[in-house]
Amino acid sequence: MRNTQLLAASFVALSLVLGGCASNLSGDTYSRDEARKVQTVRLGTIEMLRPVKIEGTKTPIGAGAGAVIGGVGGSAVGGGRGAAVAAVIGAVAGGLLGAATEEGMTRTQGVEITVREDDGTLRAYVQQVQQNEVFRVGERVRILTVDGTSRVAH
Repeated sequence: MRNTQLLAASFVALSLVLGGCASNLSGDTYSRDEARKVQTVRLGTIEMLRPVKIEGTKTPIGAGAGAVIGGVGGSAVGGGRGAAVAAVIGAVAGGLLGAATEEGMTRTQGVEITVREDDGTLRAYVQQVQQNEVFRVGERVRILTVDGTSRVAH
């Protein structure tokens, strides 16, 4: 009973840690380094829109936290040599589960916006979908670029 509660609390802690790792890839979010920098602005018209999935983060945090939790949970099974084997199996399984959980929790819905810029160039931009921002084919937009990072805005 006690081990089950420890394992449940560990998974809750892992979820909170991984949730804090998520970064925002929307068009209206800037990093601290991008703030107050001059941006290049181009204008264009949306030609096509396509929903896409933006994969989640894959850092050692998810795998490491999962391995620790799995190892602790596995070591509680049996005794002696069996506990050691269960701890190793639990650590490996926990690491895989932790990595998959991190990627799944930080995965987001995106949109690929293909824009015909005023100079005739056709370019596609991918950014996270914002609930309050809807793009439409034929709409005029601004493309803002700073340090190689571009975003599409109204």
